[in-house]
Amino acid sequence: MRSVDDLTARARIREAALARFGADGVAGTSVRAVAADAGVSPALVLHHFGSKDGLRQACDEHVLALIRSGGEDAEPSDLGALAEMLDSATPVRRYLGRALLDGSPAAATVFAEIVERTERWLADGQAQGWVRPTEDSRARAVTYVSWLLAPLVLGEQVGRLLGGDVAETATSVRGARAGLEMLTHGLFTDDRWLTAFTSVARTERGR
Repeated sequence: MRSVDDLTARARIREAALARFGADGVAGTSVRAVAADAGVSPALVLHHFGSKDGLRQACDEHVLALIRSGGEDAEPSDLGALAEMLDSATPVRRYLGRALLDGSPAAATVFAEIVERTERWLADGQAQGWVRPTEDSRARAVTYVSWLLAPLVLGEQVGRLLGGDVAETATSVRGARAGLEMLTHGLFTDDRWLTAFTSVARTERGR
């Protein structure tokens, strides 16, 4: 069995890699840099993960595990827990944005899992009455997730105009609040664009 120190070192290396990969990408990160950030030797990194690719795979699996285990039971009324969750997610947001931008092998799996979970979450909300019905639940979930993740992929441009790092809580919350305001209260005062695109969609389906 692994010792407690062994497990702690492995987790410390993984967290250092998560931050480095998120900032510099996998191609721009060396095992030596991760080792220095984690306060260990490069040999120990290779002992635990075998290679840089093994380290990246461990980070992908960690992010997937976090996505699979959290978020659905969060309550908006528990502001303390919500703030803590947002703060702790900063490295994961940065890593996820870079993985999607770089086309990480796990990026497609991560995106699909987020969409699946979001579709179920919105369906539950619709059944409970706090989400409006839709004609296309899959398209709704894909679009909603795309809106959420777009600032991470366009991080430099979005951050420059919002005045902060989009992976950091303050800027992330600013963008998320603007999006939620539009989703909750609406943006347009009439349905001219919805009517136009609904007509186009029906025409396309009829072809």
